[in-house]
Formats: sequence, C-alpha cells, structure tokens
Amino acid sequence: MIKGYIFDLDGVIVDTAMYHYNAWRKLANTLGFDITEAQNENLKGVSRTESLKYILNLGGVNIPEKEKVKMAAIKNTWYVDSISNMNKSELLPGSETLIKEIKSLGLMLSLGSASKNSIRILKATGLIDYFDAIIDGNKTTESKPHPQVFLLGAEALNLKPEECIVFEDSINGIKAANAGGFISIGVGDKDILNEANFVIPSLKDVTVSSLENQISRIHC
Repeated sequence: MIKGYIFDLDGVIVDTAMYHYNAWRKLANTLGFDITEAQNENLKGVSRTESLKYILNLGGVNIPEKEKVKMAAIKNTWYVDSISNMNKSELLPGSETLIKEIKSLGLMLSLGSASKNSIRILKATGLIDYFDAIIDGNKTTESKPHPQVFLLGAEALNLKPEECIVFEDSINGIKAANAGGFISIGVGDKDILNEANFVIPSLKDVTVSSLENQISRIHC
C-alpha cells in the first residue's frame, strides 16, 4: 500500500533547468569555454559540487579546491538571482493539483532534491506548507544515483521505501529510487527514463487513483 510520495523538484514540480544551464554556462564562459544544453542534461539530479567537477572536466580546467568552493558559490549567486522572481506560473502542469490531492487524502509527502535552494523555490511557488519533509542538498552527503536523498525522505515520513512512490525526471534519480527499493516513476521521455517502473510524460491529469492502477499492474 502506498502511503508516501517523494518528489524531485527540478523538472518535476518546477522547470529550473534553463536557470541552472545559464548560470553554469556563464561560469564556463568566464573560464574560456562553452557548454551545451545536452551536456547540461547530465547535471540533472547531481549536486552542485559534482556538477562543478563535471563542468571543469569538460573544459579541461584544473584548479585548487578553495577556488572550486568560490566558483560554486558564484554560480549559485547567479542562479539565485535568476529565480528570485519565481511564482506559481513556474509550476509544471499538474504538479500543484497532484500535490494537493495527495495531502487531501491524508497521505505523506516529501521532497527529494539535490537543490540547495528548494525551500526558497517552494516558498515562492506557494507549495512549502504541503510537504511533511524536505530533504535536499543541504541535508545530504551523497549525490544521485546514490539513494540517500530518498532513503532520508522515507525515514522522515516514518515509512519503508516500498511504501513510497518517487517522481523523477533524471536517469540518476531513477537509478537512485530503484537502488533504494522505491517505486520509481519517470516524468518525461520514456526512452531516456526506461529504467523506471513506469514513465509518464508529465504530471498533467495524473491522479492518485491513476497511479495506484498503474502500480497494481506492475505487481500483477
């Protein structure tokens, strides 16, 4: 029986990928190289520190650890500036409706995101009060595909992994959910997220009952 729902943030509830891309690209440009949107896709669900390592490797840049800390902070400043005016219009179709339905049914809800700005975003979009737990990059030491963020979410809800659904839009996120023993739902391209238990194009028109029907088919 499903008792809890764990949502990734970027790409599932809101679409901040372009904000991240613009900030990382600006950083790369200051170091003398460029990155593509396709390369930015590899950063979904990845911590800021690991993302910076990936970016520096792309440019063949080797710098001291202290400089890496400064660069990560600069990137985050640019990112935070760009999302400072976010509001409900930034919510992806169906996300708010599904979150409200989950809570109205007395089910548990957690965030499971690598973002360190999740509280800022949830407040700006008016969703923060719906979450029973918020597990993000400020509370984790491991990046997806490690399942830590979701395991901490289940623990915060006092639930077992098999009692929880995880919504993810990234390959690393799906791998993390699967590794933790959760029911994984990919939100996006079924060809990319083919390791998920099942994939939906978006949260638009998705209901708790429709999810339960899909899950029952998996276990038949």
